[in-house]
Amino acid sequence: MAHPKAEISTARRGASLAEAALALYRALLGHGLRIACAESCTGGLVTAAITDIPGSSAVLWGGVAAYSNECKVALLGVAAGAIAEFGAVSREVAAAMAEGALAASGADIALAVTGIAGPDGGSADKPVGLVWFAWRDKSGSGREESAIFPGDRAAVRVAAAEFALRGAAELAAGGQAIPTRSGR
Repeated sequence: MAHPKAEISTARRGASLAEAALALYRALLGHGLRIACAESCTGGLVTAAITDIPGSSAVLWGGVAAYSNECKVALLGVAAGAIAEFGAVSREVAAAMAEGALAASGADIALAVTGIAGPDGGSADKPVGLVWFAWRDKSGSGREESAIFPGDRAAVRVAAAEFALRGAAELAAGGQAIPTRSGR
């Protein structure tokens, strides 16, 4: 299974994350939408990037850092069987996280992030840096996508947060295109 590489230079990492959050904020505000975030490996970075923007309460319903499998099950309604069958880092679990965040919230769209930030936890099938994303809206529209991000734990987490924000901005704007990767 091939995964796209996404690179973000260390110098631009913080600025890129802020730019992605601002793009999402503008798309949500422009369409009168609110978002819910379900984060695992990013541990709240997506939600934090949004809340760094003054006025973000107009677009952010809330977020949950569902780091453990138990939290994914208890707060997001992810089926324990899906985690057992596919693993926490999978298309199926990312989709269930997004669907659970949407169902549990008053949001119009939801995003989910689950991955292996490292330095441990990777395997031949699921290497360190592998992250699965899911985006959903109330109509059921959305998608899942994976990427492998290079770098240390911090770099993987920030790159994943930026990617999630850009994908959500595209969904909020009504598009289904693959999010733009910065720093190429």
